[in-house]
Amino acid sequence: MQNTAFNYEIVETIATLSQNGDTSKELNRVSYNGSPAKYDLRSWKRADGEEKLLKGLTLTEEEARAFNAQAEEATRAMQGYIERGERRQ
Repeated sequence: MQNTAFNYEIVETIATLSQNGDTSKELNRVSYNGSPAKYDLRSWKRADGEEKLLKGLTLTEEEARAFNAQAEEATRAMQGYIERGERRQ
């Protein structure tokens, strides 16, 4: 049977986007199994001195830049809808 254990290190905490009890949604740079750190958007559960990774998304630097560009474009479009008093379909 293959060993599926892995280790990780949060090398940079960028932002906590939300918090609900002992679960938070965070944007961090995380190194998995000693690899170079990647951007990691994920929910984390921290309770009783333990930390558990929940569902998330990991992005390379290039993917994070592309995501950021698309998010900025969507934000500008959304702001335009708001300013015109329109509802997005």
